[in-house]
Amino acid sequence: MTEAIRVALLISSDKGAKGEREDLSGPAIAEKLQGLAEVVATAIVADNKDLILEKLIYFADRLKVDIVFTSGGTGLAPRDVTPEATLLACERIVPGITDAMRLKSFEVTLDVFLPVIEHAVETLRGEAYECAR
Repeated sequence: MTEAIRVALLISSDKGAKGEREDLSGPAIAEKLQGLAEVVATAIVADNKDLILEKLIYFADRLKVDIVFTSGGTGLAPRDVTPEATLLACERIVPGITDAMRLKSFEVTLDVFLPVIEHAVETLRGEAYECAR
């Protein structure tokens, strides 16, 4: 490959966007990409479908990045809308990649999920408001 792979990182977090919480996922993703791709843009936006969609389109159409990595907004709370916004922005879905990611995560998912099952149900019921621990 002659040209470097250009990527953008989009973090969806109400508290991160307000500066109330430090984002650790963006730097972690950037570190994993070292030597593989050039991170040309990073943004933290509130958990808002329109804002997420707008930034995804900006990265793809204006900055011409090859890949946008997203983090956050994938939980059960009503404002967790990153997957829905991402689907609106995509022209082509490549399910094999997300399937492989899910398959790998299944190795630890139950061990991770069981301690937070109560919190997950509280969130679905609208009884929990703090989701980042």
